[in-house]
Amino acid sequence: MPVEWQTPEGKPVIEVDDLGVEFLKGRKRNLSLREIIYKRKTSYDKETFWALRNVSFDVGRGEAVGLVGANGGGKSTLLKMIAGTLLPDEGSARIHEGVAPMIELTGGFIGELSARENIYLMAGLHGMKKETVDERFDDIVKFAGPQVQRGLDLPFRHFSSGMQVRLGFSVITQLDEPILLVDEVLAVGDRAFREQCYERMEGLLAEGRTLFLVSHSEGDLTRFCTRGIYLQGGTLVGDGPMKEIIDRYNKDLDAGVS
Repeated sequence: MPVEWQTPEGKPVIEVDDLGVEFLKGRKRNLSLREIIYKRKTSYDKETFWALRNVSFDVGRGEAVGLVGANGGGKSTLLKMIAGTLLPDEGSARIHEGVAPMIELTGGFIGELSARENIYLMAGLHGMKKETVDERFDDIVKFAGPQVQRGLDLPFRHFSSGMQVRLGFSVITQLDEPILLVDEVLAVGDRAFREQCYERMEGLLAEGRTLFLVSHSEGDLTRFCTRGIYLQGGTLVGDGPMKEIIDRYNKDLDAGVS
């Protein structure tokens, strides 16, 4: 049974305030532990750039938000900061409900463990109790498909990349977390599996979950999202109805602006 989400009605579930993160340009030598601890001046000049800066917005419970922009515009970086896997240099990203991150879906799996063991590992890392995994195990495996079912006791590293992603998506979408962070994963797999993913996403949204979707697919964005956020060069330049944001982005693309 899904958990009861606790955020008070009307309070944003995501609050992004003047968010910024600075990255090094290019490859630099590794800092020593002593340099990291004491922040001593190093012997090279750092060249940096702001991957995101001065980004502010709120997301309410149940909103479905699509994030658009050119490659390198900061979309995936913003998603990682909301997920808590990347820390800001300026501002803050405050998340008031649990998150189910569909980002780099295979990143938490261990290649030497079997698929069966990895299901319990991944679900457990996201806070799902063993008893709950036991209850949902058959649904997880069924969604992932017959190839995964036949290979449950094989080392995960023997799975194809497609099978790995199927399993990752199946596990994460069984979580009860109310916020879904999705980074292009709906574009993977064959047509039949993509439609399975679409149906699963629509079912989750029908439960009142909040969606934050990064995609280059206009079809996916308009299918799932009512609101759009547009990043350009790490800066928020548009926030409004999804269709209007897509139209603006396409005009910028045609004009060579993005």
